[in-house]
Amino acid sequence: MKNQNVYKILSIREWDEAQQLGYINTDLDKKDGFIHFSNANQLAASLELYFSDHEEVILLLPKMKKIESYLKYEPTDAGTKRKGFFAHLYGNLMIEDVEKSWSIKRGAFQLPLSILLEAEPV
Repeated sequence: MKNQNVYKILSIREWDEAQQLGYINTDLDKKDGFIHFSNANQLAASLELYFSDHEEVILLLPKMKKIESYLKYEPTDAGTKRKGFFAHLYGNLMIEDVEKSWSIKRGAFQLPLSILLEAEPV
């Protein structure tokens, strides 16, 4: 799981707030006590499960070299539909720690080609 990019999905409101605060601070992350991430294989399900009522979201790629040693890969809670391990960051994700961002509009949430290719099996 190490050396794999992880991504953070935010609503437009959450992204606007993060830019004002200087760090990511979503309600779900505050409730759970960590920053939620999805890898390329998990993005489509995360978009559908948590952002299906949004017409546009912001997708963030953090500076992996800066945060990867702080990530914990943990299984989902038994009560969720998800399976597998997800990257969690216990601490703040600062805006300055974001390497790249994309605005993704509904239309099956068209992911950037580079991310779709990353999700394909080797």
